Amino acid sequence: MINKKPFVLLDPALLKPAIVASFTKLSPRVQWRNPVMFVVFIGSILTTLLGLQALQLPAGKGAGSAGFIFAVAIWLWFTVLFANFAEALAEGRSKAQAASLRGLKKSTWAKKFRDPKTATHFAAGPPQGEIAPSESSVVREAPSVGANWLPEQAENLRKGDVVQVDAGEMIPLDGEVIEGVASVDESAITGESAPVVRESGGDFSAVTGGTRVLSDWLVVRITVNPGESFLDRMISMVEGAKRQKTPNEIALTILLVALTIVFLAVTVTLLPFSIFSVEAAGAGTVVSITALVALLVCLIPTTIGGLLSAVGVAGMSRMMQANVIATSGRAVEAAGDVDVLLLDKTGTITHGNRQASSFLPAPGVLEAMLATCAMQASMADETPEGRSIVTLAQKINACQALVGHTTEVPFTAQTRMSGIDVKLSDGSVRQLRKGAVDAVRKYIEAMGGNVPAEVLRASDEVSRRGSTPLAVSDGKQVLGVVELKDIVKAGIKERFGELRRMGIKTVMITGDNKLTAAAIAAEAGVDDFLAEATPEDKLKLIRQYQAEGRLVAMTGDGTNDAPALAQADVAVAMNSGTQAAKEAGNMVDLDSNPTKLLEIVETGKALLMTRGSLTTFSIANDVAKYFAIIPAIFVTTYPQLGALNVMRLGSPSSAILSAVIFNALIIVFLIPLALKGVRYRAVGAAALLRRNLLIYGVGGLIVPFIGIKAIDLLLVAMSLA
Repeated sequence: MINKKPFVLLDPALLKPAIVASFTKLSPRVQWRNPVMFVVFIGSILTTLLGLQALQLPAGKGAGSAGFIFAVAIWLWFTVLFANFAEALAEGRSKAQAASLRGLKKSTWAKKFRDPKTATHFAAGPPQGEIAPSESSVVREAPSVGANWLPEQAENLRKGDVVQVDAGEMIPLDGEVIEGVASVDESAITGESAPVVRESGGDFSAVTGGTRVLSDWLVVRITVNPGESFLDRMISMVEGAKRQKTPNEIALTILLVALTIVFLAVTVTLLPFSIFSVEAAGAGTVVSITALVALLVCLIPTTIGGLLSAVGVAGMSRMMQANVIATSGRAVEAAGDVDVLLLDKTGTITHGNRQASSFLPAPGVLEAMLATCAMQASMADETPEGRSIVTLAQKINACQALVGHTTEVPFTAQTRMSGIDVKLSDGSVRQLRKGAVDAVRKYIEAMGGNVPAEVLRASDEVSRRGSTPLAVSDGKQVLGVVELKDIVKAGIKERFGELRRMGIKTVMITGDNKLTAAAIAAEAGVDDFLAEATPEDKLKLIRQYQAEGRLVAMTGDGTNDAPALAQADVAVAMNSGTQAAKEAGNMVDLDSNPTKLLEIVETGKALLMTRGSLTTFSIANDVAKYFAIIPAIFVTTYPQLGALNVMRLGSPSSAILSAVIFNALIIVFLIPLALKGVRYRAVGAAALLRRNLLIYGVGGLIVPFIGIKAIDLLLVAMSLA
């Protein structure tokens, strides 16, 4: 199971490796990948060299003193280290998750068939003398040689090989069941304790390496080579160091580079301007290289530049916390831009199991009598529908017991009915039946009875409401109809309302007829629906929305969903689904919960909100630095600039150093926000923009004034500047 431990900033398990990585990332080969922080890196080297040069010269004063230069250099190095620390901490979370996944990989022996073409199960369990491995075992004892298979280590298997897996054994690699049916424990992968059934020839034939067969046996055709398994892909996906930049991240990086180039050009021109101004005015001092480097570092967007990579890595990590594997950061980011959601009705919008909701008696029949007979006819029915009829009948106190010898009549595809026969004391047999209306009608008419017109009208009305009618009979008499309703999940309508306010359109996909689909869509509150959907219909609908310039997300688990999943911008495949569906999707939900799509969209939007909020804050807090550094470096030449010293900073050197220190420390304070993300709120784009500007824009203006002034007071009080 993926490590879901909540994020703790000072977790020693993450903190110590992140500190070490902060220094190892000082390599120029690493730094140049982040253009903004590379400028800070070069500035740190330059000021360090200037400080060493100053030590060789007579002691100077003010901005030219070696102590001041080294102080600036140290805090510039801290700025680079703090940015490295943020990225390393984010990568550390992903690597911790990857480490927990590596722990699931076990070296195991497999029973490889000599001839895959004639693979057949010949043993109903482990060979005699073989001991099933424990959960903590790493290397199993090699199985003895069978008549039709040879022992082979999992790492030596190749795509196309066929293996036999018996109860208690591990599935060696990802594959497809070609024979047998068994319950499989996938808790190590999904975290769900309930075993799942895997069988050949259906939509649930895919098995994952590292899972355990609990009962029966399977013959599995391996579908991957070693190193290409689902578990291997999961590990590589969560490795933050291997993460590729997303389109939005690349666009933002280009913007940050452009701003950096602009400020670099402005800063470079300030030196000749200062020389000219001093010569023209005949007073003042030429601005120092150290001051210009400090000005450049404070003006370029170092805050977002230092945290940008951490935000992207943390976005994928948060998706992992939701037990969703994203094949790339691109998929996570696309989830934040989705504006159309295609959701399967069964299991997503509805519970999937029809539930009895009401009894509709025929004329002259009491509801209690109908409920009693329906309950008695359902006592042997272990389906969710049958159990719901019993539960509903008990709620209205229909608890009359049957007297006599009973014989269960099971449901069959031919009769489409089930029930019970009761042999009474007088030798007669009472026949109670429940089933499809047309099936019960034929059954009654064959015995010479008939179905009242009122019952047929009630059945039609139930169908028009999108429900399913079941007729109940006692001998030749039809007692009435039981309404089975596909129950819409509680709270789902409110969630769709939130998505609508965000500008996201919801579309229900179902194989039901249009009448039933319309009724459920209205109750669930979706914006649109596609009834009697085929794979071709789904694909056509997705392409239609994409042609309109919209981003589409959908979920699926079957092979018939693969074409649509491959076409969708965000395609979430269920881990319990087929291999074809998982390969077509760009995300895999390990919990196999179709409603997870809503959470995925929220996580994607939180990623975009976090990046936008930090960018807004980073650009806004540069304003305070203008008021701190510009007056400090030019006040000796232009005393009038003293009016811009609105913070009343102690001295020019204190002003410069305070701004540099604040510029470094603010990265540390924003690391938790970058890793945890801005809290998602279901509001419209306009409201979100206003909130973003109010909190992070205005906050970015105010916080630096307070922070720089506080640092200045501390430096002056300690006589450090």
